[in-house]
Amino acid sequence: MTPGDTAVIDRAALNRLVDVLRAHGYRVIGPQVRNGAIVLDELDSGAQLPDGWGVETAPGRYRLHRRDDESVFAHSAGPGSWKQFLHPPRRKVLTVGPDLVEEPVADAPVRSAFLGVRGCDLASIAILGRVLGGGTYPDPSFTARKKDLFVVAVNCTEPGGVCFCASMGTGPGVSTGYDLALTERTVEARQQFLVEAGSEEGASILAELAARPAEPAEVAQAGAAVSAAAGRMGRAMPDVDIRALVHDSRQSQHWQDVASRCLTCANCTMVCPTCFCTSTEDVTDLTGDHAERWQRWASCFEMDFSYMHGGTVRHSGESRYRQWLSHKLGTWHDQFGSSGCVGCGRCIAWCPAGIDLTAEVTRLAELAEEATDANG
Repeated sequence: MTPGDTAVIDRAALNRLVDVLRAHGYRVIGPQVRNGAIVLDELDSGAQLPDGWGVETAPGRYRLHRRDDESVFAHSAGPGSWKQFLHPPRRKVLTVGPDLVEEPVADAPVRSAFLGVRGCDLASIAILGRVLGGGTYPDPSFTARKKDLFVVAVNCTEPGGVCFCASMGTGPGVSTGYDLALTERTVEARQQFLVEAGSEEGASILAELAARPAEPAEVAQAGAAVSAAAGRMGRAMPDVDIRALVHDSRQSQHWQDVASRCLTCANCTMVCPTCFCTSTEDVTDLTGDHAERWQRWASCFEMDFSYMHGGTVRHSGESRYRQWLSHKLGTWHDQFGSSGCVGCGRCIAWCPAGIDLTAEVTRLAELAEEATDANG
């Protein structure tokens, strides 16, 4: 097998893929059912994958349901993203012992293989690579975790109710950044997976599976299924210059309307696959002989996030929501060269108030058009 080759494997070979990756020393992480959701965690075997499970998503709603078939990847994004394995929610960065002697912190991550990465999340990994792994001072923790990462991507053929990756240009198909890419198909009530090798390592792993070369008709059918999924997105961003829109709408009265519904709970930032902000906290024992410094995820919705000497800069929920959306869709371009949103829809599904990012941006676009019409 060489990069670019496409083969077909069955469900048993998918289990074999997990075994082969583990044998090569990878910690394999993939989707599985737990506590009423599809979560991402370490796989001991391919049998833990969520065969026959789908999800129903809407603003403020996420529900699992049993499907009529045994599809493995026919579910949209769950509450967790791959970010948690590259940029952990909480990690120790410093230990100080007696006599103020700094002690080394054990932080040697095992190389990982991500199984089931969709186009939106593949884009988010690339964005985090620019944010945390690029620039003058890359984050050594992130770069160590991302080093030698093996990615098994999945082309989406069944988008969820809050997905809008097509309008963000990140899906439903994957293009780059993977070692293997799967497209799942149900053929005569059995699951088949079209597998494309995207790297030398991917081709080597694929050669260890019970695979046969894909027929041209199978490749065409899989491609058509992915293309059709782009037209079945549950949501879409308005077809306008969003970066300019959020900049020009900074004084819009609509922010007050959003603030009247927003709980400033920070759920949207916690589930977002690209939000990267952190805070640090120092803890000591009662004797004062031992201290630790921990890094944890932070959110621009926290009152303390914008605290400066003398007080907090953003007191209102209106200003905090505007900051989040304006940075995500606008000034992120200035800092990192792209939007910070990948269209996964997690912020919509996991907002307890049911606030829909795409609806709010659409309303800003409508108000901007109304103002233009009023001014002639």
